[in-house]
Amino acid sequence: MKVLHNMHPLDAKSYDTDRLREAFLCADLFQVGKINVVYSHIDRLVALGAIPNGSAKLSLDEVIDKKSFGTEFFLERRELGLINLGGTALVETKQGSFTLDHLDAVYLGKETEEIVFSSLDQQQPAVLYGLSAPAHHSFPSKLVKYSDARKVKLGSLENSNARTINQYLHPDVLQTCQLCMGMTELEKGSVWNTMPAHTHERRMEAYLYFNIEPDQVVFHFLGEPTETRHIVVRDKQLIISPSWSIHSGCGTKNYSFVWGMAGENQTFDDMDFIPMQELR
Repeated sequence: MKVLHNMHPLDAKSYDTDRLREAFLCADLFQVGKINVVYSHIDRLVALGAIPNGSAKLSLDEVIDKKSFGTEFFLERRELGLINLGGTALVETKQGSFTLDHLDAVYLGKETEEIVFSSLDQQQPAVLYGLSAPAHHSFPSKLVKYSDARKVKLGSLENSNARTINQYLHPDVLQTCQLCMGMTELEKGSVWNTMPAHTHERRMEAYLYFNIEPDQVVFHFLGEPTETRHIVVRDKQLIISPSWSIHSGCGTKNYSFVWGMAGENQTFDDMDFIPMQELR
């Protein structure tokens, strides 16, 4: 399990490229036949990537070290959201099973046990991306189909940011303790995932970029609004941002990304937008 520590904005001002990537970027979350786990001290967020290979099953409980969380099993005091970026996936638990097609999601509530991942199509393996946050209450686990996600269209082609936001783990779709997750798809000709940039002091946010072609990249912008930096991001790479940092990206072509938030509230529009004149 990779561990990422929090950082002070005054320290981040002095980071060079390598240090920025070490502090904010998870470049190797996905490996065939493995579950990789990242523990961030920013709001105790956990990110995971899993690609079940062939007929083999991947057990999350066998990967998670009990000592790392001080509990008997991973979701004893946590909740978990998963979005499938690949072929059809089977998510099995002690309490029940869920079949996820491409871009479907599932919420697993606190106290869910014996979580196992597998691919139902050996030619097109599942690619499962998950976020987990501490939880105080056990809400029911639930499958959220791509077609059932709450869809919000924002932006315009004139501003190069026409996009559809698919809200999966969201108060208007299902109840969670604090975790919010969704997926944004940019239209052809659009490259900005949000602008003007914003922060939200009451929540952190994580971006998992995907649908980036091999010869394309996304420039992810972070840092305080008057001390911005950038990281070059490629397909299926993750950025974890603290609450004091902006989180905005511009690609060389349209792309998609999964966003996830944890913190004080679940109010999606609780954002502090930064006037364009103040960005530096």
